[in-house]
Amino acid sequence: MEYHHIARERLGFFPTPLIELTRLSKALAGPKIFMKRDDNTGLALGGNKTRKLEFIIGDALAKGADTIITAGAVQSNHCRQTAAAAASLGLDCHLVLGAEEPEQASGNLLLDKIFGCHIHWAGANRKGEDIPKIVEELTKAGKKVYVVPYGGSSELGALAFVDAFRELESQRESMNETFTHIVFASSSGGTQAGLMLGNRMFNSPYQIVGINIDKGETDKVPFNQYTISLANSTAALIHADYRFSESDLILNSDYVGEGYGVVGTLENEAIALTAQTEGILLDPVYTGRAMGGLIDMIRTGKIQKTDRVLFWHTGGAPALFAYASDLDVNRKR
Repeated sequence: MEYHHIARERLGFFPTPLIELTRLSKALAGPKIFMKRDDNTGLALGGNKTRKLEFIIGDALAKGADTIITAGAVQSNHCRQTAAAAASLGLDCHLVLGAEEPEQASGNLLLDKIFGCHIHWAGANRKGEDIPKIVEELTKAGKKVYVVPYGGSSELGALAFVDAFRELESQRESMNETFTHIVFASSSGGTQAGLMLGNRMFNSPYQIVGINIDKGETDKVPFNQYTISLANSTAALIHADYRFSESDLILNSDYVGEGYGVVGTLENEAIALTAQTEGILLDPVYTGRAMGGLIDMIRTGKIQKTDRVLFWHTGGAPALFAYASDLDVNRKR
C-alpha cells in the first residue's frame, strides 16, 4: 500500500481537524456525530479538492507542464482550488465553466478571477466537453498543457483519499473513538472511490455512504459503474490486491431533488441547523445536500441512535454568497 514514490506537491494544511458535533447530535436526538473538517485544508478557503490536487499537480509538474486546464460548473469548488494551486506555483490556469458569463462575479467565480486564471464559457458543457479543442489551441501556441480531470477524480485524485483515510485512522485511534458510517457528498467519484479503497486496505468496518449530488453521468458511464471502476484502477495503481463490485458501493440517490445546484428545503434546513448548532458553514450544492441526507437518515431510523457517524465536510462555503437568493436566511431551528 505504499505510494510515497508517486509525485506530490504540498498545497494544504494537514491533518484537518476531526471534531464531535455534540449540539447537532442533541438537536436531532440522534447518534454521536463527528465531522472531518476538510473545509479547513487552507488552499483558497479550503475544500477536499486540495488533497486531490497535491497528487495531480505533482504529476503535472513531474511531466513538465506549464499550463493546467480543468472544467466545472460556474460555482465549482474544484475549479477555485485548481486556480489557487496554479497561482501558487506560477502555472497558467484555464477553467472551462459550464455557463454563460454572468453580469457580476460572485462566490467561487469571483475567487477564480482574483486568482488570475483564464476562463472559457461553455454554456451547457460543464464537464469538460470543450477541453480538447482548447488544449489543441494552447499546444499550438507552445504551451505544455496538463488536463486536470473533472472534479480531480482520477486514480491520483482517489489515491489522495486513501491517504486521507490513513490520516483519519490515526486521528480516530488517538481519540479512542470508532465509527459505523462515513457520510459525504459524492459527485465526481474520486472521494468515494478513495475512501472505499482506504476502508478495505485498513480492514475497517465502516459503511462508506456517498450522498449522490448529481443526476448526471461521467463520460457517459453510469456514476455507480464509474466509481467502482475508479476504485479498482486506483488499487491497481498502487499494486493493492483488492477488487470492488456493485455490492461494495453505497450510493444514496434519494436526495438529488431537482438536480445539481438546485437548492430546496432539504439543503436550507441542513445549512441552518448546522450553522445554528455548531457555527459551521455548509455549502448549498454539496455539503448542504449531503448533510440534509444524513439528517433525514437519522430521523427515519436508517441511521440509528446507537450508531457513530462521521460526516466528511468537503468544503464549498464560498458558494453560499452566489446562492443568497435561494437561501432561507430567516430559518430558525
